[in-house]
Amino acid sequence: MPWMYLVLAGASEVVWAFGLKHSHGFTEWKPSIIAVVFILISFILFSKAAAAMPVGTAYAVFTGIGAASTVIAGFILGEEISLPKIVLLLLLFAGIVGLKATTKDEEAGSDQV
Repeated sequence: MPWMYLVLAGASEVVWAFGLKHSHGFTEWKPSIIAVVFILISFILFSKAAAAMPVGTAYAVFTGIGAASTVIAGFILGEEISLPKIVLLLLLFAGIVGLKATTKDEEAGSDQV
């Protein structure tokens, strides 16, 4: 379940990132509210995941999913696509998959820090 929390947290980063962009420095209230709500959702989900796995892995995957998903959403919405960007995205995905493959979930409530 912690990995599902991370995926959802990373996906919610896409919403708040675009919300921040369209808030124009928090001068537009609708996108500002959307951004703040999804920031809260994102961090709540991240904290649930981090409670059950190593925090370094959780944070790297959380930010990686968010960054990659935001770049892909940007491509879909018309931002420039280039071969170097695609290669770097693939490297980012490889890192996320590698961290998933090499990380065991910790027992909830364990005494490990």
